[in-house]
Amino acid sequence: MSVQDQVPVSSGPPKGIGPMQRREMWLAYLMLAPTFAIILLIVAGPLLANFWISVKPVQLADLRPPTVLVNERLRGKPETAGDSATLEYRLRNSSRDEEIRDVVLKDEIPDGFSAVSMPEYCSIDGRALTCAIGTVEAGWRDRLRLEGTVSESFLTADRPERESEPVVSGDANNVLTSLEFTFENFQRLFSADEFWSVLRVTFYYTIFGTGGALVLGLFAAQLMNTAFTGRGFVRGLFLFPYVSPVIAVAFTWVVLFDPFSGSFNTLLTRMGVVSDPINFFGQRAIEFSVFGLPLEFPLALSTVIAFEAWRYFPLSFLFILARMQSINTDMYEAAEMDGATPLQQFWYLSLPQLMGILSVLFLLRFIWTFNKFDDIFLLTGGNAGTRTLTVDVYEQGFALSNLGAGAAVAVVVFVVLVTFATLFIRFSPKEEGL
Repeated sequence: MSVQDQVPVSSGPPKGIGPMQRREMWLAYLMLAPTFAIILLIVAGPLLANFWISVKPVQLADLRPPTVLVNERLRGKPETAGDSATLEYRLRNSSRDEEIRDVVLKDEIPDGFSAVSMPEYCSIDGRALTCAIGTVEAGWRDRLRLEGTVSESFLTADRPERESEPVVSGDANNVLTSLEFTFENFQRLFSADEFWSVLRVTFYYTIFGTGGALVLGLFAAQLMNTAFTGRGFVRGLFLFPYVSPVIAVAFTWVVLFDPFSGSFNTLLTRMGVVSDPINFFGQRAIEFSVFGLPLEFPLALSTVIAFEAWRYFPLSFLFILARMQSINTDMYEAAEMDGATPLQQFWYLSLPQLMGILSVLFLLRFIWTFNKFDDIFLLTGGNAGTRTLTVDVYEQGFALSNLGAGAAVAVVVFVVLVTFATLFIRFSPKEEGL
């Protein structure tokens, strides 16, 4: 038997990981654990809190747990030692729905005040006052009075009753931290006709705003992909809507389209296009008919969508232009020699190469536009048919002080976006060659 026959033949590289690699892997996980924990806390913490609030009937006032509020005052006007005075505590339950149990008030009697009479549930040890009030019902109010006399040291002191702050302790149910859950917020949300109208407006605004920004960005990138004099200056102008503060550009659009003093309305009326000024941000719809069929054009919503497309097309423009400039130009030269028109070159050569970046931009812009709040709130305040889900979150949670309903709407926004992102990533077109 030869030496080669005695040496075993390897069937391939070893499979799996060895003990040393396994220890290094766990060491790497251990070193990255603080980073993972911080990210999880930042991302998952607010998300879980929002889900928690959405299944509770939480009002804005429930953020502060029920407590007994106290205000200490001195009644009477003692002028000489031995005059009578009254030390009064005004007590109030801050909640109108929840009782507070085992309420105890503690304070320090001012120096020079000698109590003569007090409620039976109060006791004084030296200068320490303790009043075991017990259980107080919702909306409870009361006055606790200590009758007594004052000495010279009390009279010479500057407001001695303010030297110590009274402390009140008690135990109460807090709807925010309790383990009682309800789906009442979601039931009211889905049973309201207004919600489905707001949902339709949100999708209308998001789809057309995203599509408009991508189309404008694609046109701008196609224009900037051609060399001409002043291209750098024009490119800078294209970036202006995106880098400007939203409050500035929103105010500019409101002034520009103002029905009374706006330049755009003045231009339309002077040219004879319209007889009366148009309230672009305040008029819900314009009625017209096509072949006798009455239709409505959502004017305010369309104007907001135009603002959305104008403000955010520079982001799409930058990404699309960068991808265009990375495409090999040899195939364009070959297509031109074969007689392909510029439109055919764009449709059959450029567009397939841009599908990847267009898909990513559409996904990102859809998520950002769906969550957009400041643009709509600054332009219309959610009026005239422009109320979206994010505006509804604000109005439910803060305008109506119903945090539970606002959180429920936010959960719907989250579910819609996660569902859309999952389906889009699964079925979105891929760039050729990938």
